[in-house]
Amino acid sequence: MASSSIAAAIPVLEELNSVLDRAFWEANSLNAKDAIYDCISSISKELSELGKLSIQDHDLTYEPISGEFKIATRRISIFRKYLDGHIMRSSTLTKLDSSTSALLQLITPDHDIPNS
Repeated sequence: MASSSIAAAIPVLEELNSVLDRAFWEANSLNAKDAIYDCISSISKELSELGKLSIQDHDLTYEPISGEFKIATRRISIFRKYLDGHIMRSSTLTKLDSSTSALLQLITPDHDIPNS
């Protein structure tokens, strides 16, 4: 997969943030809610940092900016394996799986991400 631009990364992050917000309210345990909230918080911080960039920089190759987000991406890839144990609605589960896959492909463009 070719490297993604910052302009392509922003909608992926916004979509995942939106789906995680929905998943937060559907999560069946406090531990799941805590993990989801941590991901939402780090994605929001990353989007805030990307928002500080000039529009002229949006064609540059995307790399995670905030340290918090870099750490959270590891949690997202682990959390992805256990989605169906935490989220009860199949529509949210499907969107969350799709969004996490898109994020993982964005941050690891040289590797194929297996489907869960």
